[in-house]
Amino acid sequence: MLPNALLERSSRYYIKMAVGGCFCGKVRIEYTGQPLASALCHCIDCRKLTGAPYSYNFIIKSADLNISGSPKEVPKTSDCGNAIKNYFCPDCGTPLFGHKIKPNGDPDETTVVRAGIFDDKGILNERMPVVEIYTKQRLKWLSPIEGADQFSGMLPLP
Repeated sequence: MLPNALLERSSRYYIKMAVGGCFCGKVRIEYTGQPLASALCHCIDCRKLTGAPYSYNFIIKSADLNISGSPKEVPKTSDCGNAIKNYFCPDCGTPLFGHKIKPNGDPDETTVVRAGIFDDKGILNERMPVVEIYTKQRLKWLSPIEGADQFSGMLPLP
């Protein structure tokens, strides 16, 4: 669960449906409903996953997500010690989404979707990040997003 203040701020932006996919188009993703939050992550894992200084993500209820195609699954232990799986297009390599894995092996109820995969740029313009995580690893030439909550590590969970 995300802190209530983030959920309230995140709900200011309404998205009816978002559709996107990988660079080659073989994996497509859509979701309905609202993201729980939008976040920038500055952790080392996200830098390596995206090849960029940070990742811009939508945190979405897994039940609201529909995936077509066959993304490749890559398990790992995250920077904060959680078991995670990240998913990529097996053909073009586009990073698509990831989620924490529960101790019983099931995926978490939320999925972290790489926001840059969505086709409609308007969604990205309307959905500013409400939080930045792993800010202690943010590159010194990057400035904090004005108005976004700042966390030196992972989001504190209630």
